[in-house]
Amino acid sequence: MQHNCINLRLPTYGGLWAWEFEKDGRQVNIRVNGQLTYNSIYDCLDAAMAGLGVAYVPEDIAQPYIRTGHLVSVLEDWCPYWSGYHLYYPSRWQPSGAMSLLIAALRYEP
Repeated sequence: MQHNCINLRLPTYGGLWAWEFEKDGRQVNIRVNGQLTYNSIYDCLDAAMAGLGVAYVPEDIAQPYIRTGHLVSVLEDWCPYWSGYHLYYPSRWQPSGAMSLLIAALRYEP
């Protein structure tokens, strides 16, 4: 709570993104304070890399910088597992051939 946090504003979300945490089945969403607000998760990452504060970003985009020691992961035991992307489309809609291929590729499990 004492750190300068870097906020993310998503136009489609309607405001600042609340940081999401989970531990032992308990979910907590926290609105953080900070001097910086960006519209892109990559700008938040760049600001954290510049030492301007703590950013809440997906691990897969931060991992290369964590590996090299440029960033440090915090609150690891509170980080929720993210199962991946989801695709929503109308069930009565006739998808194009390209959309059908995309859906099949996303459903593929090796």
